[in-house]
Parts: sequence; C-alpha cells; structure tokens
Amino acid sequence: MHKDQVRRFYEVLWDANDMTAMPSILHENFSFRGSLGQQKQGYQGFSDYVDMVHKALGDYQCIIEELVEEGDKVFAKMTFTGIHRDQLMGYLPSHERVSWTGCALFTFEGERICDVWVLGDLKSLENQLKENEIKKL
Repeated sequence: MHKDQVRRFYEVLWDANDMTAMPSILHENFSFRGSLGQQKQGYQGFSDYVDMVHKALGDYQCIIEELVEEGDKVFAKMTFTGIHRDQLMGYLPSHERVSWTGCALFTFEGERICDVWVLGDLKSLENQLKENEIKKL
C-alpha cells in the first residue's frame, strides 16, 4: 500500500532524518519539489534539502493530517513545524516554534516514490517569522 510508504517518507526520512532508508522508500531517479520552492533530483539533492530544513528548524516534524490514495498517486494534507534556530527565508533565528500547512502529491513507480511535489502556505510561515522578528526588537 502506497500510503505506508508516504508515512515512512515522513516518519523516517523527515522526522527521524534517517537517510539510510532512502533506497527502500525512494526510487533511484527520485525528483522532489519542496514547499520552500526548491527542486532537487536524486538522493543527494533530497538529502541536502532535508539537512537545510533541519538546520533552520530544530525539532522539525511533519504531521500527516490526511492521506488519499488513487492508483500510483497519494495526496497528503500536512502540517510542518519546528523551532526556528537558524536563518530561514532571510529571517534570523527567533527560537520560537513556527508551523505551516501544506500538501504533497506523491507519484510511485512500483513500490517506491519516484516524485514528490509539495506546496506549502509560505505566506503564513513568513508572517510568523516576521512577527517573531518584531517581538525581538
């Protein structure tokens, strides 16, 4: 069932930041477009993106709100959250928790994920970062 692989994608690769599991979850020709707008190709590109997010956001978590599966596609409704501990979107660290919603469309080739396209509510995230910056002044 593809939904289980999506759960592993978030729980293992994102939340636990365990990249050793990539070959069992991701297709070797994996492509990724993250909620922060960057497009990455392959295991190394994806790993670099995850590292960037974890560096900026401590205690980073992806919370699955809903999963819908149809054929070789899974749609995920998500909440992303973490402690802003390093520069993100041009904002200095506030050490405050930020959260934003988003969704992702997963495409599978066989049992492994071959493409993920994520759209996040970056305006909400930016508003939180801006608000936290103003609090520090």
